[in-house]
Parts: sequence; structure tokens; C-alpha cells
Amino acid sequence: SVLRGGGTSTEAVVATIAYLEDCPLFNAGKGAVFSWEGRNELDASIMEGATLKAGAVAGVTTIRNPIRAARAVMENSPHVLLTGKGAGEYAREQGLTLVKNRYFFTRERYDQLKTLKKNSRKREQADNHGTVGCVALDQYGNLCAGTSTGGMTGKRYGRIGDTPVIGAGNYADNKTCAVSCTGHGEFFIRAGIARDVAARMEYGVVTLDQAAAGALAKLTAMGGTGGFIALDAKGNITMPFNTSGMFRGYIKSNGKKETAIFKP
Repeated sequence: SVLRGGGTSTEAVVATIAYLEDCPLFNAGKGAVFSWEGRNELDASIMEGATLKAGAVAGVTTIRNPIRAARAVMENSPHVLLTGKGAGEYAREQGLTLVKNRYFFTRERYDQLKTLKKNSRKREQADNHGTVGCVALDQYGNLCAGTSTGGMTGKRYGRIGDTPVIGAGNYADNKTCAVSCTGHGEFFIRAGIARDVAARMEYGVVTLDQAAAGALAKLTAMGGTGGFIALDAKGNITMPFNTSGMFRGYIKSNGKKETAIFKP
């Protein structure tokens, strides 16, 4: 509806991700997973394909919608990534909605943390996933990508994953594509997956599907799990993953839409 109303891809990405952050079903915003200390620590990033401007926040605990804070960093500051208390203070100065950390609590996520601690079990693959993201192309020909997450259940030592790292979990360039990733963040950082998809298109004569397949193969060869959504400047869409499923969906300007979980 944002795009149909003449809005920009940036506005559409922020509106979509903020909606998902407010929904407790996802590992972002309200309903995010808990750190080892029993807190919700959130990350988010956004990037515009027209200008290559980007903004991100990491390890924030009081910002209701981290994606809005990431946009504020991109548009209203000379920086790309702000963390922790500083990011919260900047969000307050920007007039964004702040909440107590308790706002993000859901019983299901807290029980996951208690189970992990009680059994001292190895993290399940599902603990690495649940990040939300959106990529969009507007009528002005501009791409945008955004990603938001609560990170990894039981994370310690101020761990930050790929979501707020431009080029790892998020990337956009009008010349190639927009990419938003979800999965085991350490592998996405090491492989620079989001940028890798775009680079394969930038430096070689490959399609979006070919670039995505190559990046996913690189991730798989390293032992990483996850997937990503990607959209190029011509409106082509790809959503590959190497796990049993990935919640995903799209809608095109002609009204065609699809949602899916498992592989075709």
C-alpha cells in the first residue's frame, strides 16, 4: 500500500519491518529472543540502493522499533552503526518511541532461554533464525533493504550478529540488487553474503538467481545455515535457503503475491 500510494522503497521497508517488530511471532522487536542475562538485545539495519547510504543499531534494549532507529541513523547522522546506550540516547533525541525492556517479553521466548540453561544443551538450528527483513523496489526505480532481529537465544558477551553489519546481513545497490539475510550470523559475516550477491552481479554477467545460488553455495560450503531474500532493479525476486524452511513472501505491482514456508 505504501508503494501503490507513491511512497518510496525506504518507506515501504520501514513500514513492513516495523509491523513485524510489533508482532510477537517473530524474533525481532516484541517477541525477540533473550540473551544469557535474560534481556532482549535488538539489532537492525537499512540501506538505500540509490545513494548507498546505510544506518544500523545494535544491542539496543529500549527502542520499540529498531528499524526506525536505523533509518534515523542513516538519514540524520554522519554515522552508519550505533550501539547500546548511545543508540538509545540517539533514538530519544530523534523522538522515537522508547519502552522498558520488559515490553519485548514473551513467555515462549523466555521459556526457550530457561530450557537452554537448564539442559545446557547445544543450541538448536532454530535458535539461529527468525530474523525479519524486507526488500523493495519503488516506481522511481530505487531499491531498499532492511533487516531486524533479536539475535541468538542465550547470546553472551555482547554478541552481535550479521543483521546490523552492512554487507553481511543487509545490502542494497540500484545497479545490482537489494538483499536481506537470516540465519547463523557468524557465517554471514565471515562470507559477507549480502554484499557477495550484489558483487557477483556487479563484477560478472550473472542473473540474480545465479548470484544468489553462488552466494548460498558459499555459505553452505562453510557450514552456515540460513537464507535470504533478494530483489533486483528489474523486479526479479529470489528467496533461496539451505534449511528445511524459511518464512517468506512477496507481492508485485500487478497484484501477484505468494507466501511460503517450505521448499517447492
